[in-house]
Amino acid sequence: MRAGVAGGVLSTLAVAGASGSANAAEPVTQTLELPTLTADLAAQVAQSADATQQAAANYELQAERDAAAANAAKQAKADLADAKHKAAEAKKKAEEAARKAAAARASRSAARTTLSTTASASVSTSTSTSTSTATGSAAAVISFVKAQVGKAYVSGATGPSAYDCSGLVQTAFKQVGISLPRVSQDQSTAGTQVSLSNLQPGDILYWGSAGSAYHVAVYVGDGMFVGAQNPSSGVQEKPLSYDPPTGAVRVL
Repeated sequence: MRAGVAGGVLSTLAVAGASGSANAAEPVTQTLELPTLTADLAAQVAQSADATQQAAANYELQAERDAAAANAAKQAKADLADAKHKAAEAKKKAEEAARKAAAARASRSAARTTLSTTASASVSTSTSTSTSTATGSAAAVISFVKAQVGKAYVSGATGPSAYDCSGLVQTAFKQVGISLPRVSQDQSTAGTQVSLSNLQPGDILYWGSAGSAYHVAVYVGDGMFVGAQNPSSGVQEKPLSYDPPTGAVRVL
């Protein structure tokens, strides 16, 4: 009996031990609960995303502005350099034009000086041959122009109270039936060209080149001429030395 009780106890202990060992070897599983994404948290995430996107857009805009400013500065620098170059070229051209104008003025002045000297010499030489007394048509022309001395100079006028230079000459020769062109340029080629050393009373004097004269008058003898000079002096009788003419033509 003792042996049977002992065996039952041992069997019970064996079973219990086995059960305990089985329980000790079984793994333990633990469940973790994640927090629930609430509406507030979603809104915060969305705001954060918007803020990040806006910041990126701001950075991109600023980069574009910086690039534009750099390009503008580069273009402005190029424009300034171009403007300086053009200004330098314009200055160079202006200086060249001024130099040429000064040279032209000097050339004209030298030409006038030479012309005046030549004319004066011719007038001096002609003094002995220009004192002849006018007769016929020449006398009538000279008498007419001397009678106009003291009258006014008016551009385009042909008398009787005022004249311009070619108007006086045309009207004077009209008195003797000679029809002359109206303007100085044409009157300077209206007759036969004569030397200033061989002038005769009644010859037409001109200033400037034949065909492009700018002034005319009538030689009246004794080294004198009568012409409608300008608005300030009117019709005057002057010596040839007062304003030596360029040439002369003879129509009588």
